[in-house]
Amino acid sequence: MLLTDNQKKLLTLLADGEFHSGTVLADKLGISRAAVCKHINLMAGDLDLSIAAVSGRGYRLDRALELLTHESIAAVLNEQSKTLISTLEIHDYIDSTNRYLVEQTRLQASTGRVCFAELQTAGKGRRGREWVSPFGCNLYLSIAWQFPQGGYAAIAGLSLAVGVAVIRALREQNLHDVGLKWPNDIYSQGKKLGGILIEVSGEVDGGCSAVIGVGLNLFLPETKAASITQAWTDMTQITEQPPLRNELAGGLLNQLLPMLSGFEEQGLSAYLDEWRRYDCLHGLPATLFVGQHSIHGTVEGVNDDGLLLLKRTDGTVQAFASGEVSFSL
Repeated sequence: MLLTDNQKKLLTLLADGEFHSGTVLADKLGISRAAVCKHINLMAGDLDLSIAAVSGRGYRLDRALELLTHESIAAVLNEQSKTLISTLEIHDYIDSTNRYLVEQTRLQASTGRVCFAELQTAGKGRRGREWVSPFGCNLYLSIAWQFPQGGYAAIAGLSLAVGVAVIRALREQNLHDVGLKWPNDIYSQGKKLGGILIEVSGEVDGGCSAVIGVGLNLFLPETKAASITQAWTDMTQITEQPPLRNELAGGLLNQLLPMLSGFEEQGLSAYLDEWRRYDCLHGLPATLFVGQHSIHGTVEGVNDDGLLLLKRTDGTVQAFASGEVSFSL
C-alpha cells in the first residue's frame, strides 16, 4: 500500500525531525494549510506517528526518520546482488512482507523478489506471534526464492545460513556484539535484536519455493514494544552510532542473495562453522519447549544437520529438530 504523493512529500519534508510551518509546507506542496493539516492527521492515524503541532512553530515528528528509497539501497548493492534481484519493492505500509510474497509466489513463482516495508500492520513472528513493526524505525524484509531441485531436504538448515548472512551484514556495520540463538533469532547481550521467518511450499522431492523474512530492530520505541513478552533490544541501545537504514538494507541483500543463490549446491555445511562461532547459547543451561513438553539441559551446540544438541541432566545428548529455547544469563 502507498501513501499519496502529497503525503509522501510531506513526510519527506518532516523526516528531519525539525519544525516546519504549515505555511511553508503548504507552499512547497502547492496545497492549502487546511489540506496540510488534514494529511498530517491522516498520517498520524494510519501510520501511528507522533507529530507535534505547535502554534507559531508548525509541525514536527517526535524523532527524525530515514525513509527507505530504491536509489539509496541500490547505491549499496554490489554487482552480484543486482543481478540476483528480479524486483525490489518498498511499501509504505503492508500487513506482512512475508504474507505478501507468499501470496505473490502462489500467483507466479519468482526468484529474487525483494520486499521491504516501512510499517507492517500484521508482522509475523514464529509460531503465529506478532512482530512489532512501527513505521520507519526498523527493517522488515522478505525475499522470495525458488529452489528447483531436491525439495525440502535440499534447503534443510536454511534458517541457520540466513542467520550467518545477517550476522555478516551486521558486523560489516561494526555491530560485533551480536550472536545467534537456535534456530532463527538474532541476539545481543541476552536480548532479542531480530528474527528470521522462513515459509516453504512445494514438493517433497521436487522444486520448492521459500519466502525468507528478516526483521531487525534499529530503534524500537518502548511504547510500541509494550506487547513484547521477551527481553528485546535494538541497535540504538547497542551502539552510539546505529547503522543507516538504507545502508543496512543494501548490506543485508549483499549477504543474503549470494547465500540463497548457492545454497542448494553448498548446503548448510558451508555455514556451520561460522554459525557455531556466533552461537550465543552454547554451554548455557536452557529449557526446550516442544509442544506441551519441557526438556531441561545444557546446550551443546548443533549437529551437522543443524539440529539442536541438548545435554540432559543424566548426561545423555539428544538432537532436536524444532522447539522453543528459553535461557537466562
